[in-house]
Amino acid sequence: MREILLIGCGKIGTTIARMLAKTHDYHLTLADLSTQRLSQLKSLPNIRATLPLDVSDPQALDRAMQDKVAVISALAYPLCPTIAQAAQRNKLSYYDLTEDTEVSTHIAELAQSSSPPQIFVPQCGLAPGFIAIVAKHLAEQFDTVDSISMRVGALPLYPTNALKYNLTWSTLGLINEYCQPCQILQDGKLHSVPALSELESLSIDGTRYEAFHTSGGVGSLCSSLLTQARHIDYKTIRYPGHRDLIRFLLHDLKFESRRGLLCELMENAIPSTEQDYVLSFCNVTGTKEGKLIQLSDARKIYHTQLDGKHLSAIQFTTAASLCAVVDLTQLAPTPNQSGLIHQEDIPLTDFLKNRFGKYFELGNTESAQVTQPSAIIASN
Repeated sequence: MREILLIGCGKIGTTIARMLAKTHDYHLTLADLSTQRLSQLKSLPNIRATLPLDVSDPQALDRAMQDKVAVISALAYPLCPTIAQAAQRNKLSYYDLTEDTEVSTHIAELAQSSSPPQIFVPQCGLAPGFIAIVAKHLAEQFDTVDSISMRVGALPLYPTNALKYNLTWSTLGLINEYCQPCQILQDGKLHSVPALSELESLSIDGTRYEAFHTSGGVGSLCSSLLTQARHIDYKTIRYPGHRDLIRFLLHDLKFESRRGLLCELMENAIPSTEQDYVLSFCNVTGTKEGKLIQLSDARKIYHTQLDGKHLSAIQFTTAASLCAVVDLTQLAPTPNQSGLIHQEDIPLTDFLKNRFGKYFELGNTESAQVTQPSAIIASN
């Protein structure tokens, strides 16, 4: 049994706890500021302990990490560096879900001083995360790669407000994605473009959507494929009109400089929902045997039930992706593995064979319904 510390028992953290606990391969210590959240998870199997924890207390954080092999951060991105630093000094492997590029860069620097079997695996969610695994897999089918386009969105099934959106994960993380610069690869060189820029329209299964640049979703793929591709970009999918309203809030009303207030306003005005679905689309063009070809991967994943608990699609896919990565690196580690592991380093075939990664399989009927959209058309 692997001893794991999971910090953060919100929607995603709770789902991670439920998924890992039922495997009987992990002993979990669950930590959170909220004793109420912890009390709701005590009855899960293989829970070693529940621990009220303030991660700003370094001594308490170090004590929580004693006798553990790994720590998972399911907290908001600003708290991840503190946990990663504690993992480094306590010789634990580290996993998180952060989309923030500065945080990921900091964690990559920490990983440089690690030694086997300690590893650092940031960005283990859906995007960044699974989408980079898919992109790398498609790119490997080509002799030369021209462009990689990644499009991902978590959308309510029944949008009713002007934003046509419901809160399904970290509001602070959502706002951060809408504000921070976005990395792309253009003509073989790294560039930064503004969030919310380069709006495009899409039609998927007869439904109209829009997509635009947001920060973090590309993960480390641009750097990993710097010498192998000409163009790489990532955009978030939303219902039409969403981008313009968000830009009005952030730029015209200047909430970009008052993110805490905007977070409070959104959480008091926009309800959350578990009735959602995730769209994941990756398109790669390049040459193979002298011919210009295109390969695509498209998945539509709906909200689901897990052990009688209703889960939103974004909650389910994010947690399942992280759990698959933990499984692949903790139960079947590569020899002498250490340091930083990028999501795109994980083979898609291994991911989909995993007991958690299989939830992303097309046609899967054991959990969330995963279908392949019948048509995807994009135009700038």
